[in-house]
Amino acid sequence: MSSVNIAVLASGRGTNFEALVHATRRPNTHGEVRLLVTNIPDAPVLKKAELEHVPAMLIPHRGFKTRAEFEQALVAELNRHDIGLVCLAGFMRILSPVFVNAFADRIMNIHPSLLPAFAGLQGMQVHAAVMAAGVKVTGCTVHFVNTDVDAGPIIVQRAIAVRDVDTPESLALRVLVEEHLAYAEAVKLFCTGRLKVEGRRVRVLGDDAGRAVDEGTTHA
Repeated sequence: MSSVNIAVLASGRGTNFEALVHATRRPNTHGEVRLLVTNIPDAPVLKKAELEHVPAMLIPHRGFKTRAEFEQALVAELNRHDIGLVCLAGFMRILSPVFVNAFADRIMNIHPSLLPAFAGLQGMQVHAAVMAAGVKVTGCTVHFVNTDVDAGPIIVQRAIAVRDVDTPESLALRVLVEEHLAYAEAVKLFCTGRLKVEGRRVRVLGDDAGRAVDEGTTHA
């Protein structure tokens, strides 16, 4: 089985980028992070890419007159690197059909809630909303990206209990641990050819098709 070239798009700290790099370096993943792309000149993720010896590219969105021109440049660079899977990791740009259609069913995103709950929020906003709503269970979702925000077909979800002593900050830290695990699982499933999109659902192929769900059962 050939290896899938992966590009990570990130705008911030790069914790999920770093986790994906480490995960894809494990045996039998059949994928490798070949490129980091950021749109922010001083994004901390650039330092992580340097430390991990992953080629990094800056494509500042402010250097383009329109969103379409920015995304066309992004598509061109990813194609030049023969990218088979795009992973969004805190990429602070809403992608238009120009980009989404160019990589249909080949773009993943990680969201820090159990979608469709708390869709459309970002970062700490999500965890504050979870606490304010008084829900007992939260987690993270890896999904394919479509033209609707946080609404693409769900690949993997992992859940944790919300503790009475939690704050948005403590919840964010515990959910982040699950994000790293969920993203690694979703990428491996993709790179080993075990994901099939059927409308709004993603089917996991193989005898152990329930593993992604079983591993994500709720825990404290």
